[in-house]
Amino acid sequence: MHQGCSGSFQDGKQVIEKIRMMGFANMPIANPLEIICVECGQRFQMEYHESKCPNCNMIYGVTPCHASHADNVMAAGKDL
Repeated sequence: MHQGCSGSFQDGKQVIEKIRMMGFANMPIANPLEIICVECGQRFQMEYHESKCPNCNMIYGVTPCHASHADNVMAAGKDL
């Protein structure tokens, strides 16, 4: 099940499922990432591997292996 840093994801929902399963969802990111929400355009700091836009509640996820750059963050939807 665990693919290390070589795992790939088709969408943000898969990322969220993986980080929740592995226990990383509520872990802080070493260097918070600046995100622009794809839903509402709000700019915010992503501080945890699973974070929500404070304006519209869009959920975002990033795996620990890929948390060094905002381009690796994936939107997952609002109701997960």
